[in-house]
Amino acid sequence: MNDRPHASVLLDAAVDALSVRPGGVYVDATYGRGGHTGAILERLGGQGHLLAVDRDPDAAAHAERSWGREPLFQFRRTGFDRLAEVVDEAGLRGRVDGILFDLGLSSPQVDDASRGFSFRHGGPLDMRMDPDTGESAAAWLARAEMGEIAGVLRRYGEEKLAGRIARAIVTAREQAPIDTTDRLAAIVADATPARIAAGSRIHPATRTFQALRILVNDELVALQTALAACPGALADGGRLAVISFHSLEDRIVKRFMRAEAHPPPPPVPMAAEPQPGFVLVGKPQRPDAAEVAANPRARSAVLRVAERRRA
Repeated sequence: MNDRPHASVLLDAAVDALSVRPGGVYVDATYGRGGHTGAILERLGGQGHLLAVDRDPDAAAHAERSWGREPLFQFRRTGFDRLAEVVDEAGLRGRVDGILFDLGLSSPQVDDASRGFSFRHGGPLDMRMDPDTGESAAAWLARAEMGEIAGVLRRYGEEKLAGRIARAIVTAREQAPIDTTDRLAAIVADATPARIAAGSRIHPATRTFQALRILVNDELVALQTALAACPGALADGGRLAVISFHSLEDRIVKRFMRAEAHPPPPPVPMAAEPQPGFVLVGKPQRPDAAEVAANPRARSAVLRVAERRRA
């Protein structure tokens, strides 16, 4: 377990966006290492309720150590794609004043070599948010066909060299299993032309690792499922705040919020025009230069906020 301090991205901006008030009810759908949870609890002022969700066992252990005796705090170890069920079980449907998603990995997850999320740390090629369930990245790479690998890299990593990298992976696995992060990173680096690698500000394996992580954890489907549960969970005037870290996530969030804010017209011409489910709040926010300098992992973050309207 890695308890290295985690710097929550856009911490104040996200908690401000929720308009946390004493006595309110809030959901931290991505507990991570509790940065946002701690800030929300502080603003609750000893009143209200905070429900936190995370499927990572290390996050669950951290939550128990940090807030296990806090009467306002409740934790559920599960994926946020089960948000509707979790909220219903807690008796909070239609009563939640704010829901927060911080879709990035926590620093301890990235820095823990045993989790296999980073090409910068040699370790087993796992990448599962919940290591107790599902298939690891290594297991999937061992069985997937070349075209399937290329499709995943292209779709989830937006990797222009997807075919070339997939071919290199299949060739390499014939010699030995690809079961460590450093071996995969080296294969991708070797498959990347020197001129392309030299002209990029990111490591050649960045998009490959992103794509495999999204695949292994079914992240985009989970996000769509979780967002769909938010309108029913939120009270009138309740806020939804989402921090995303790459274009695929942000696109899903943006389209969802816009669709809820601008529903299609009714099929019957004389029917009353439906009211929007959400009202967009402000413009998308990004970390300032000072935050990026202090925490380079924040550089791609974007925060979008919407408010629920039931009338």
